[in-house]
Amino acid sequence: MKIFASREVDPGEPRVVLQPETAEKLVKLGIEVAIESGLGLSLHHPDSEYTAKGATVAASRAAGLAAADLVLRLRPPSVEEAAASRPGSMHLGYLDPFSNPAVLEAFARSGATAMSVELLPRSTIAQKMDALSSQANLGGYVAVLLAAGRLNRVFPMMMTPAGTITPARVFVIGAGVAGLQAIATAKRLGARVEAFDTRPVVKEQVQSLGAKFVEVDLGEVGQTQDGYAKPLTGDQLAKQRTAMAKHCADADVVITTAQVFGRKAPVIVTADMVRGMKPGSVLVDMAVETGGNVEGSKLDAEVNVNGVLILGMGNLPGRVSATASQMVSSNLANFIEHFWDKKTKTFPANREDDLWKGVVVVKDGQIVHPAVRRAMGLTG
Repeated sequence: MKIFASREVDPGEPRVVLQPETAEKLVKLGIEVAIESGLGLSLHHPDSEYTAKGATVAASRAAGLAAADLVLRLRPPSVEEAAASRPGSMHLGYLDPFSNPAVLEAFARSGATAMSVELLPRSTIAQKMDALSSQANLGGYVAVLLAAGRLNRVFPMMMTPAGTITPARVFVIGAGVAGLQAIATAKRLGARVEAFDTRPVVKEQVQSLGAKFVEVDLGEVGQTQDGYAKPLTGDQLAKQRTAMAKHCADADVVITTAQVFGRKAPVIVTADMVRGMKPGSVLVDMAVETGGNVEGSKLDAEVNVNGVLILGMGNLPGRVSATASQMVSSNLANFIEHFWDKKTKTFPANREDDLWKGVVVVKDGQIVHPAVRRAMGLTG
């Protein structure tokens, strides 16, 4: 099998889909690995580091794509590039499938197989392949550092000759992977942390990190089979906002992490709630790329509302690009290794595996993933 790792064309994307050490791991499995020239330059990895590990450098991007059995990339390709995919080839990376129907249709026309890492089913065996969670983890970490950098006071309690400095109050909304890392990071910095999630089942995890779990009776709530929070009804959202308002008003930092995969992010912090916060406090909207949890947040911008600073920075993992690249590269390599048959040197070894079927969005000229088909209004 031949793998081609392509450079990201978005100038704002510093992450790299394949690290030299990971390329070496794939080569040792008996896989031919080619990279696009300059693949690792954003992380100071010249092509020579890859060739020293057994990879080759493709003559051009077009040549690498044309020769590859499996293409690795981070962000979705253009419609034109997806349509030009070689029939029978496979493509693995972030597809954002619910927002890119034209790209999926182009893949279908090409006869290629397209796999979306965001759709990987959650299970114990899948953890080492879960790129979505690994990047969310880093996003939670970065969100706290951004808030700490923009807050006009320190996080930890300090006993000084000038008096006692009380700890900053941090309120985290959403205790998924990103939220839990945000809680842990804020605690490490010495803040007093509170957290809320619609799923009561995460209370113990929040408390184990030293934070206080805010309980709000929303009636019947829960999580999907993959561990994501279920969407709330309009009445539940209104009740949640009412309860959140006081905690936001008391907080120095509020971090929102609530996203519903495949849908627009719910607005949790309204404009009235923002106006009720203390001047000098900071809001970090981690869901800004999918519509935003904070009313008034803007992608890749800071918005000042009566002294309350709303941070809507996109691609938070990209701010720690070396670590983020290391993690996503390892995640994808683990996925490949899981489905690689070392004896026959075939990939995938088992197309009936639930993990494989979970990530495949396009194959045999059709969009096949049930959830994506429903979102696109396709029948059958």
